[in-house]
Amino acid sequence: MYKLNTENWNVVRVVYLGGGLIVLVSSSLSLVVDVRWSYFTVFVGLMLINFALTGYCPLAIILAKLGIPKN
Repeated sequence: MYKLNTENWNVVRVVYLGGGLIVLVSSSLSLVVDVRWSYFTVFVGLMLINFALTGYCPLAIILAKLGIPKN
């Protein structure tokens, strides 16, 4: 069984948190406000897939520059 180390916050963990929050908020907004918020959910999903396949993530770059530890 794989369990992520939760003793400290690193870039990858913050990316997961940010992606999850954005998907929840944009999905809720698409149900309540306007269905076009779904495009934002799709964008975040595509960026998470891109991050998994290529290792490139604009949010991770920004978080690293803000001082969040990489490991």
